[in-house]
Amino acid sequence: MDSHTGEVSAFEAKTRLSELLRETEKGVSFRIFRYGKEVARLIPPSKEDTKQNLKQVLASFQEIRGHVPGKIKIRELIEEGRRF
Repeated sequence: MDSHTGEVSAFEAKTRLSELLRETEKGVSFRIFRYGKEVARLIPPSKEDTKQNLKQVLASFQEIRGHVPGKIKIRELIEEGRRF
């Protein structure tokens, strides 16, 4: 298997998932094939993507908060959610 990208069958990926995840943590990517056709990729997360996604989530929350008038009482929201 190449040190950067490996190819595995879907069955092999299922049976060796823990091992593949350990390798992915080390930076190895895997292409997963079913019936000779690539169906998925297992790749290590990009730290930069994670930071950018967090910034986008926080910006979205701030935008939503701008549309909600008045003070929000968390306890009331929790109780309201329990009614359904």
